[in-house]
Amino acid sequence: MVNVDNYKKIIHELGDKVTLVAVSKTKPVEDIQALYDLGQKDFGENYVQELEEKYNRLPKDIRWHFIGHLQSNKVKQVAAFVQLIHGVDSLKLLKEINKQAEKNNRTIDCLLQVHIAEEETKFGFDEQELLKMNWTELQELKNIRVVGLMGMASFTDDMNKVRQEFRYLKLLFDKYSKLSIANSKLTILSMGMSSDYKIAIEEGSNMVRIGSLLFGERK
Repeated sequence: MVNVDNYKKIIHELGDKVTLVAVSKTKPVEDIQALYDLGQKDFGENYVQELEEKYNRLPKDIRWHFIGHLQSNKVKQVAAFVQLIHGVDSLKLLKEINKQAEKNNRTIDCLLQVHIAEEETKFGFDEQELLKMNWTELQELKNIRVVGLMGMASFTDDMNKVRQEFRYLKLLFDKYSKLSIANSKLTILSMGMSSDYKIAIEEGSNMVRIGSLLFGERK
């Protein structure tokens, strides 16, 4: 069941500077359609098979974001239609996305995931790995565009800690967005979810991923 009041309130808060990605994983197509009918076009999914099924059943002008941990062997299943892949955490994965995008005669936009939280379970590059990244090699991948960074803060009630982690990611974003590489102009900073999106926006996020405030808690 879509919370229409929350949706309208969040859209008003975000204005035209911040993109809302409605996290629709595990939610039925009827709920996605209801939010789409209110004007929402960007939806985020975590699971390849679920995303495929929803893509086939829903309007084709939806912009699908893959926000989960994408395995290289699953890229081919979403390469024909995915709008933005959020959690890219290796050069190997970028190369596979490029390969599958080329097969589909497309260019796929990607975000590099940066590990900013304390939990070991979260994926992503650390600052040293970003530093060692061969950005020139990225330039040779003609069917992808690295368009930004994304990160998830620690799962904690300490909002000062969350703020510090977001602030750190913004510093990295500011540093790497100065790079002038053909297919790697960083313009998107994706950080912030239902519990911390307001802090994320205060710290410079221009894309937030919100699920439970729109669709209710997951079972």
